[in-house]
Amino acid sequence: MIKIVKTNSKNVDFIELVRQLDIYLAEKDGEEHSFYDQFNKIDSINNVIVLYDNDSAVACGAIKKYDDDTMEVKRMFTKLEARGKGFAGIIIDELEKWAFELSYNKCILETGVRQKEAIQFYNKSNYKVIPNYGQYIGVENSICFQKELI
Repeated sequence: MIKIVKTNSKNVDFIELVRQLDIYLAEKDGEEHSFYDQFNKIDSINNVIVLYDNDSAVACGAIKKYDDDTMEVKRMFTKLEARGKGFAGIIIDELEKWAFELSYNKCILETGVRQKEAIQFYNKSNYKVIPNYGQYIGVENSICFQKELI
C-alpha cells in the first residue's frame, strides 16, 4: 500500500533517503560532488514529501522557495530497488500540487548532465530546459529545468 506523507526536513525517513541519495550522487559526480553538495543542505526545508510502500520509505522530494513566483525542486530520490514503479512521478506531481496550493506558478530544478535517468524523467514530466540559474550559471555539468504550474 502506498502512503504519501507531507512533512519537513526533520523527518527521519527523509534524512535517511537523502543520505542514500548523497552516496549515489557522490559516485556519479565524482570530484564535483562537493560543489553540488553545498547547495543541497536539508537543515531547514519546510515542504518535503516522503512516499512509503508497505510502510517502507522508498522515495522523497522537496520544494523550497526560490522567488515570489517559483519553488525549486530539491532532493528527488527513489531507492534503487524501488525504481520503475512510478514513485518519482507520484512525488513530482505531489510537489507541483503543493507548490500551486502555496500560490507559486512554476517549479525549477537543477540536475547533473550525468544523471541521464533524471533528465529523461523531467522531460517526460513536461519540464523544459532553461538557461542555468543562480549558482549553476556557467556550470557545464548542470542542466536546469522549469515547469509552469498554471
